[in-house]
Amino acid sequence: MINASPPTGPKLTGRGSARRSELFEELVALLTEEGFARFTLDEVAARLRCSKRTLYGLADSKEQLVRAAVVHFFRGATERVEAAVAAESDPAARLAAYLHSVAAELGPLSPQFFEDVAVFEPAAEIYERNTRAAARRVEQLIDEGVTAGVFRDVHVAFAADVITAVMVRIQQRQVAAATGLGDADAYAQLSELLMRGLAR
Repeated sequence: MINASPPTGPKLTGRGSARRSELFEELVALLTEEGFARFTLDEVAARLRCSKRTLYGLADSKEQLVRAAVVHFFRGATERVEAAVAAESDPAARLAAYLHSVAAELGPLSPQFFEDVAVFEPAAEIYERNTRAAARRVEQLIDEGVTAGVFRDVHVAFAADVITAVMVRIQQRQVAAATGLGDADAYAQLSELLMRGLAR
């Protein structure tokens, strides 16, 4: 995971910024728990107990609100995942921390959220960008382990290519369709296979 470049995002500065920031966090929680395709702005406003005008204080349209919420989720997830990696010094523990943390971040997200992201191009683009960045990060962590002699002397570029292919299949809902596994469970399975395959 990596920070996605922000869109025309939530307007969280100026008078009332604390309330807007709180409202935006509530919006992110709502969309990640229940998805967003079925909601109109009127329904979102009702669920958040605010006016549509207040929502327009965050972004100019539902599409911009959704995109900003997805960016916000991945940015926060990236920070938490990297904090977990930074807490470890052993290369194997760092890779395990990365993969387990990604699974933990995706775990609370609803299946409906993932389905909605898949069919909403701006959100799907953000998820794909983060997925490919995550694959590059995994390659770096594998390379660290191989260089340190902790992992087997695998062909790092090939391993990274295989991992990228699996991650992209997860992101594109192909793994869910083929196996029934949610994204978090798929990442947990990938972590198990990868750690066992790299172990000396």
